[in-house]
Amino acid sequence: MQLSDFDYQLPEHLIAQQPTAARTDSRLLQLTGGNLSHGKFPDLSQQLRRGDLLVLNDTRVVKARLHAVKDSGGGAEILLERVLPAVSGVAPTQSIDALCQVRVSKPLKTGRVLHVGGADIVCQGRQGEVYHLRFPEPVFDFLQQHGELPLPPYIERGNGAQGDAGASPVGFLDEERYQTVFARRPGAVAAPTAGLHFSEDFLQSLQQQGVGVGHVTLHVGAGTFQPVRKEDLSSHVMHEEHYEISPEVVAQIQHTKASGGRVIAVGTTVIRTLEAAAAQGALGAGKGATRLFITPGFPFQIVDCLVTNFHLPRSTLMMLVCAFGGFDAVMGAYAEAVKAQYRFFSYGDAMFIERANV
Repeated sequence: MQLSDFDYQLPEHLIAQQPTAARTDSRLLQLTGGNLSHGKFPDLSQQLRRGDLLVLNDTRVVKARLHAVKDSGGGAEILLERVLPAVSGVAPTQSIDALCQVRVSKPLKTGRVLHVGGADIVCQGRQGEVYHLRFPEPVFDFLQQHGELPLPPYIERGNGAQGDAGASPVGFLDEERYQTVFARRPGAVAAPTAGLHFSEDFLQSLQQQGVGVGHVTLHVGAGTFQPVRKEDLSSHVMHEEHYEISPEVVAQIQHTKASGGRVIAVGTTVIRTLEAAAAQGALGAGKGATRLFITPGFPFQIVDCLVTNFHLPRSTLMMLVCAFGGFDAVMGAYAEAVKAQYRFFSYGDAMFIERANV
C-alpha cells in the first residue's frame, strides 16, 4: 500500500484544542463485527466482559522540552528522545546522558555547550538525527527543574512559534490532563492518549465488573511527531521506542487467553509493545526496543480489541489502526466520524475496535 492510501480530509475545527471537562466526557465510536455505533466513553463498560484484560501503558510524560542558548550566543531548542542507560550499578533515573533532538541554525559539533538556567549541557556527538547530550545532573531531575511539558504541534496555545523539534507551549490545565491517571514511570515525550479518557473511578468500576487491569511501559519518543515522508511504505524506517513487560502482566495475558477472555489494548503503544514482544515467538517478560512498523496484513498474535483516539492522516498510527480493524472498515469509520463531528487527535474522542478477521 502507498502513503496516500491513508489520507483523509479533516476540517481544522475538528482538531481538539482542549480536553473535555471530565476525562470520561468524550464520545466513543464503536467498530464491532464490521458495524458502527455511536456513544459516550462510559459505554466502553458495555463492550467489555467479565474475564477480559485491559492493558494500559503506565509511561509518564516528562518535561522534555528545554530552551537553551549556545556557547556562541545563538538560541537552541532541545527535545528529549530518550535517556541513555546509566552505567552499571546506577539507577536509570540517575543517568546524566540522553539522546535529544536539537533545533539549531547549524549542526552541533562534539564539545559544544548549551546553556540552560545557568547550567551547561555538553554535546557528546551525533547519532543519526539526534544528539548525545551530557547533562550536569540526572536528566529527569534537570528536566523537572528547567523543562516544560511538550504538547503535539497541532495543539495551539498561542504563545510562541512551534519548531520542528518541539511542540506547543503548555498551559496549566495541560499539566494535569496531558497525563493519564495511571502514569507512574517517567520517560515519554508524548502521552499515550487513549489512556487520557480513563478516570480512577471508571477504572475501578470496570474492575468491579470483573475486568482485569495490567500495565506495560512504552516510552513514546519524539519520533512520534515525525511525518512519513516516502510514498512507498516499504522504504519507511520506524523510529525506535523502548518498552518493558513485567512477568505479572505476561501471566495475566496467558490466564486471560486460557480462560476465553480478550486482551484489550488501551492505545496503539500497547499494541506495539505486546506485538513486538511476541514477534519472535511466545510473549515474554523483559525490556526491549522496537522499530515494528504495523501495516495492513500484519499477523496480530496478542491483542483482540483496541481503545484508541483518532489519528493523523498519513501517519504510522493510522496504518496500525487500519491493519487492526480492517482498512475499508476503519477508513469508513473515519469518514463517519468527520461527518458526525467527532473531535480528533490527542484531546479528542475515542474509538473501540474489535480486531478484524483477516
